[in-house]
Amino acid sequence: MLCKLNSLGLHGVTGYLVAAECDLSGGLPNFDIVGLPDAAVREARERVRAAVKNCGFTFPVSRITVNLAPADRKKAGTVYDLPILVGILCAGGQLPAPPADAAFVGELSLSGEVRPVAGMLPMALAARAAGLRTLFVPADSAPEATLAGGMTVYPVEDVQALTAHLRGERPLPPAPVWRPAPENGDAPDFADVKGQEQVKRCLEIAAAGGHNLAMVGPPGSGKSMLARRLPSILPDMTRREALEATAVHSVMGLTGRERPMLTLRPFRAPHHTISAMGMAGAARLRPGRGRSPWPTTASSFWTSCRSFTRTCWRPCASRWRTGGSRSPGPPGPRCFPAASCWYAP
Repeated sequence: MLCKLNSLGLHGVTGYLVAAECDLSGGLPNFDIVGLPDAAVREARERVRAAVKNCGFTFPVSRITVNLAPADRKKAGTVYDLPILVGILCAGGQLPAPPADAAFVGELSLSGEVRPVAGMLPMALAARAAGLRTLFVPADSAPEATLAGGMTVYPVEDVQALTAHLRGERPLPPAPVWRPAPENGDAPDFADVKGQEQVKRCLEIAAAGGHNLAMVGPPGSGKSMLARRLPSILPDMTRREALEATAVHSVMGLTGRERPMLTLRPFRAPHHTISAMGMAGAARLRPGRGRSPWPTTASSFWTSCRSFTRTCWRPCASRWRTGGSRSPGPPGPRCFPAASCWYAP
């Protein structure tokens, strides 16, 4: 008894299609997950087992083999909990086969609740590019998934709601497409500055054209005050820029249900004591690892720039020249966008 369904994975800030193949066969009871799973994916066995039982289903007493293809790519995270559970129930005859153009993503609790996952936007974009038409995602991640467009996104609160939908008993309502509301942000307003007309004109030109800017003057002349107000006059991001910046934040787990999409340009102000590793950013973006040091379409505020060491500047030189960076690794390099303008008072 074999069931095959679609899921999604992450490679850097890019999503890709994953096929979850669940097979029930004779032999001693066992539960194996293959396809280069990491520790979080292997631990899905216990989460899925408990969720199946606590939701009123029968966990198969047989040899269970789950293959996550392509098998030569490392699988990480908890996004495969939900497709593994659905695949096991379908292979055991407790659920009908899911649609071929649907994908399942989500982390499970032991009680069967579906928890949000990081990187939902790049995975949804990959699903749309692969021609999928339906996504079953955690309810808290549904607003972010709708940003990809071109698909029907079903928010799943728990396993019971999903199984009732697949059986045709209680259809899930599709998630509405999230629309950004006007946002002023909490940054100081450039309009508050009185005087300094020449410097303000230079800042306006730099903001409009995406130019770098260095301000030199004695302490107390207003350099830092002006630089902190620069984000309020930066041009609005295009939709492509907003999706690109949101994808980086999404992979790091910095988006939420209320504000799944960045509408203001990121603004960073690193301290001169930052290390070279902190300046360059990690080779892998992982959820819960702070903020991305150089998100795309960002503006950067450098105070006392002469206090930064040469080792801090060197890792950023290539990515500023090319607008991105490439981190080598199997099965291919990870590409991270990094377009940034810097302002040094």
